[in-house]
Amino acid sequence: MADISVRGRIALRAAAAASWASQKAGRGKGSMIGGLIALQIDKTIMGQLGRGKRTVLITGTNGKSTTTRMTTAALSTLGAVATQADGANMDAGIVAALSVHRDAPLAAIEVDELHLPHVTDALDPAAVVLLNLSRDQLDRVGEINMIERKLRAGLARHPNTVVIANCDDVLVTSIAYDHPNVVWVAAGSGWSMDATSCPRSGEPILWEGSHWRSTGADFERPEPDWWLDGDDLVGPDGLRFPLKLALPGRANRGNAAQAVAAAIALGADPAAAVTATGTVREIAGRYRTVQVGDHAARLLLAKNPAGWQEALSMIEPASAGLVIAVNGQVPDGEDLSWLWDVRFEHFEGVQVVASGERATDLAVRLTYAGVEHTTVPNPLRAIASCPAGHVEVLANYTAFRDLNRDLEAKQ
Repeated sequence: MADISVRGRIALRAAAAASWASQKAGRGKGSMIGGLIALQIDKTIMGQLGRGKRTVLITGTNGKSTTTRMTTAALSTLGAVATQADGANMDAGIVAALSVHRDAPLAAIEVDELHLPHVTDALDPAAVVLLNLSRDQLDRVGEINMIERKLRAGLARHPNTVVIANCDDVLVTSIAYDHPNVVWVAAGSGWSMDATSCPRSGEPILWEGSHWRSTGADFERPEPDWWLDGDDLVGPDGLRFPLKLALPGRANRGNAAQAVAAAIALGADPAAAVTATGTVREIAGRYRTVQVGDHAARLLLAKNPAGWQEALSMIEPASAGLVIAVNGQVPDGEDLSWLWDVRFEHFEGVQVVASGERATDLAVRLTYAGVEHTTVPNPLRAIASCPAGHVEVLANYTAFRDLNRDLEAKQ
């Protein structure tokens, strides 16, 4: 267990009391308020809690929670792992996770992109996993080339940290390109719209099959150390393992590849790490199937154009219906212009229902995409409006959260 200062111990006791009070008041688990109070009393508490742990930080625009769960599973083959149960990936949530698992020798911590530099400084991680970087909420995150420069500068302060980087993502590659200790993973990139120009020179990126290179700088796709070959994960020195996952989608195979590479960098047995990633079946309600009357509804979450495009690729074409639920609350980003970056044009034969608080905005986009649809703002009623059978439900953040709350209330 890490040595905690007197001030730090006071901070943790106050945090525990606040968490207890929050739970008793029925306001949730209380982990976030506990973390916030601990940081108010001792701003160095994160570093104190992380001292002595071998930590992996996971960041990127999409796939953080899934990859963190997979990394946790792979690292668990080595010992107990501190991690977030709820995906709270800013300072308070990280402090809460570390304080709950103070005795764990390992940690797999999901980190918001904007927070990665100072969290890396606080925890001095053994490894950092860089998944992808694309436009998210412009009203919060800002312009992605600025984020790329900040992450590159932050990692430069930690030359001994192993960086597990997706070499198929141009912006991620730029972050890690000059780092002395990189494991390159060909994890795929389903969204290249934000990397049409070189982040280092501003000149175009030229794609030649899976390879890419800058036309204005000495900057190109590195040769991967790990890559996917059909159903197998292939690595250094002839390593090859069947990759059997419970989670759907090509992106999750790339997430698993990076999780395995991170665990191996910390000493995990490769075969055991690969097997462990296949035990992850759902992440905070995502991918689970729930019975809603005559409908078996599978719940999918997407938060930004890249995530929506990947989630849409997972839709089962033989589904009885597809409910797309969109809200525009602050956590979602109130500007829904990103809807026009998502390709909605391939749902012939599936009954599509526009839902959520911003169902009308979505309906306009679907109309321009030529997608026949109905509009039912309430997601539960939207599911009920579909023919009996399997229904896919794709929702953004608060729509997903509210639907899960409503489903729990019905049980």
